[in-house]
Amino acid sequence: MQASQQHLQFSSFVLAVLTAGGGTMGYVKTRSLPSIIAGCSVGFLYALGGYRIQNRQPYGVEISLLASMILGCASFPRAIKLRKPVPILLSILSAFGLFTFGGAVVRA
Repeated sequence: MQASQQHLQFSSFVLAVLTAGGGTMGYVKTRSLPSIIAGCSVGFLYALGGYRIQNRQPYGVEISLLASMILGCASFPRAIKLRKPVPILLSILSAFGLFTFGGAVVRA
């Protein structure tokens, strides 16, 4: 596996852990069902994308890009409106994913 594929795979798995873990932490702290549902759903998409990249299956990068788009659509407006650390961090994660996976799609 070439270095860029390894980077994409690693990034996807890290984002999976961060988003699913963040959603779980949100639930533990506030009992927020939307936090755990959204965090685990987006985390699952990142993990699926990473798995498909790892196994050289089609659409792995695109699935991870989709996860970044979903995360961004949810977090960017909240970050702008609320100016709180969690939505800002989620926006940064989303922007990283959009840049990383979007760039890979454009280069392909």
